Amino acid sequence: MSTTTEKQRNVLFILIDQMRADCLFGALADHVQLPNLQALMADAVTFTRNYTVVNPCGPSRASILTGQYAMNHRSVRNGTPLRHDTPTLPAEMRKAGYLPMLFGYTDTSHDPRVHHPNDPTVRTYEYPMAGFQEMLEMRLEMSHPWRAHLLGKGYTFDSYWDLYKPTALDGGAAKLNDPAVYSADDSDTAFLTDRFLATMPGYSDQSWFAHLTYIRPHPPLVAPAPYNAMYDPSDLPAADRLRTVGEENAIHPFFVPATQAQTPASFVEGFPDLQDTEEVVQTLRSVYLGLASEVDAHIGRVVKYLHDSGQLDNTLVVLSADHGEMLGDRHSWGKFSVYNAAYHTPLIIRQPGNKSRAGTVVDAFTESVDLTPTILDWVGQEIPNSMDGRSLLPLLAGEVPENWRDFSISELDFADPEVPNIWQQHLGTTASDSCLTILRDARFTLVEFAANLPPLLFDKDNGGEHVNVADDPAYQADLMRLTRQMLRHRMRNMDHTLSLDSITSDGPRRQQRQPLSPR
Repeated sequence: MSTTTEKQRNVLFILIDQMRADCLFGALADHVQLPNLQALMADAVTFTRNYTVVNPCGPSRASILTGQYAMNHRSVRNGTPLRHDTPTLPAEMRKAGYLPMLFGYTDTSHDPRVHHPNDPTVRTYEYPMAGFQEMLEMRLEMSHPWRAHLLGKGYTFDSYWDLYKPTALDGGAAKLNDPAVYSADDSDTAFLTDRFLATMPGYSDQSWFAHLTYIRPHPPLVAPAPYNAMYDPSDLPAADRLRTVGEENAIHPFFVPATQAQTPASFVEGFPDLQDTEEVVQTLRSVYLGLASEVDAHIGRVVKYLHDSGQLDNTLVVLSADHGEMLGDRHSWGKFSVYNAAYHTPLIIRQPGNKSRAGTVVDAFTESVDLTPTILDWVGQEIPNSMDGRSLLPLLAGEVPENWRDFSISELDFADPEVPNIWQQHLGTTASDSCLTILRDARFTLVEFAANLPPLLFDKDNGGEHVNVADDPAYQADLMRLTRQMLRHRMRNMDHTLSLDSITSDGPRRQQRQPLSPR
């Protein structure tokens, strides 16, 4: 029996780590079983051109939860602090009367100016964002409750990272797609979901906001049985790549370190000499898809709970990913890339009272910075001027505003301010100019670098991401036009935290930020 009331407005915000959009619509969609996500899509609105505005994990989640481009919040790397006074989703939800519950992690690096150097808050980039009530500590490099759960179930391990090594059932040498040491019932994904489902009934008599974050299918790539062997590597489409690494590297100097920084060996524990062979690539891709199917199964449990408890029609469900994954495409792994596979993410929103739009698809450009403004708009909380994203409620209703964006923007900082990394060493860049911006419109993708490096320009009508046409004389007008768009976008979206405030003789005044035409 339902315990909700018509006045209740719940929000469930789910993020899946490193989930490629083409698992739901694209090259991999026909090769992976995601029945629960597909069912949610049939009952919701799906946004097919959604992109994260920055990589990797920490910066991406900072942008998602602040609604700001990285150029404004400047938490541009894992471990780069987020300013303590930045308006955030949990802080604004508290103003709306919600307790922001966190099941999982936000990968937030905190401002050292307001914490003692010995404070554990500034000893890890995985600390939860201020304003969240951490209901369960579940972080890739920590996850102490999950460790305790495994120890209590009789599992033994010398090192925490041993949990991420494939284990041969016969005790012999392990293969890449051998199962994890723990069962599917005891996996990190299962444990997180179990704790979420055990907790939420206690909040069913009030409006609630929960941020549920799944680490999988983020590496290390190891899956419990039966997900480890759910897909035959030989049945999967091959990675989208040029014939050799040398051909990839010849496209632009950036790709030399990009193809070397992360390798198949860095994606699985216990195989330090792993080579980039087709068999290895396909096997790791099969494990990745198995982990995606495992997450899907548990999201199905969450949606079923909402349905069975009578809360589904009182709950705004927002499901997305922090970023994508190269997964061997272009001879690359991870998300330090300029290609769409690293930035294109799924976005599914089920809005109560929007049944007439169930199953529809929106192909307008959306960005990860739109998620927080959408949630705030739905609960009736004013969107701070600092937030660069826009509410998606009009698009959910089937209306595309006349001034909606016709391109998307993403950023990447590839520096290490402590010790120059492989990019800085190869490109001769510094910690201040080791960054790039990507602009995508319906036809073109432009990549501009802060350092003195040539741009990249891809034309979907002429080879797409396989051909750089930036030096082609026929494209110089397009290159100039897109470069000017990128510059205007940056100028128009400079930090608005206080820029629309005025100090007057009558006291401070504030004007509300208005969206501008992207043209």
